[in-house]
Amino acid sequence: MFCLLHRRFLHSSCRLQKKKSNAERRWLARQTNDPYVKASQALNFRCRSAFKLLEIDDKFRLLQPGSCVVDCGTAPGAWSQVAVHRVNSAGTDPTLPRGTVVGIDLLNIPPLDGAHFLSNHNVADPATHAKLSEVLPGGRAHVLLSDMAPNASGFRDLDHERLIGLCSSLLDLAEMILHPGGSLLCKYWDGALTCHLQDKLCLVFGSVRSLKPHASRKDSAERYFLARNYRKPVNS
Repeated sequence: MFCLLHRRFLHSSCRLQKKKSNAERRWLARQTNDPYVKASQALNFRCRSAFKLLEIDDKFRLLQPGSCVVDCGTAPGAWSQVAVHRVNSAGTDPTLPRGTVVGIDLLNIPPLDGAHFLSNHNVADPATHAKLSEVLPGGRAHVLLSDMAPNASGFRDLDHERLIGLCSSLLDLAEMILHPGGSLLCKYWDGALTCHLQDKLCLVFGSVRSLKPHASRKDSAERYFLARNYRKPVNS
């Protein structure tokens, strides 16, 4: 009898669910009502961020067939999905040049046809730079993409500072692998150091502009710098 009651208790307890916090309920409601979440599911994108890159690329034509692209902070891989299609790295269209897409992330990245992923790699690590030189044709890329961000600390100024630091590290990567005339698209959170980052980009790129895609939520400090026409630093 005890065993029977014990089994019943265990079976019932498995159905108990932890009560969601107010923040969790708000997040779920926002996800449920978000048209970009619904569209990403319908089109089999790995997450809604794909639409940010699609919008920017539709306007500025960064991703051309045959181009070599490095996607920093790849996981789960939505930006790489867009890049694979736009540069034809999977060879889907045999009439167009075939490009290359390489993704990097500290996390594990699920495989994607047409992309070469460097999971568990740090973008700022010289060993990663060396690996990129091996896998990129001629060791060079035409476009650097970055949607990466640090784990949120809950302190807005600190998170802003960390993300600016990550963006700055992309300039070291650009010096290693970016073709002259190449482009960089990177996410940042607006704040006190935004102008500092913009100034650093202006030193090595011919044009730098700040963008806020429609798919980027209005209440977010998230923005993107699009830097084009790369020129190597004089002292490199």
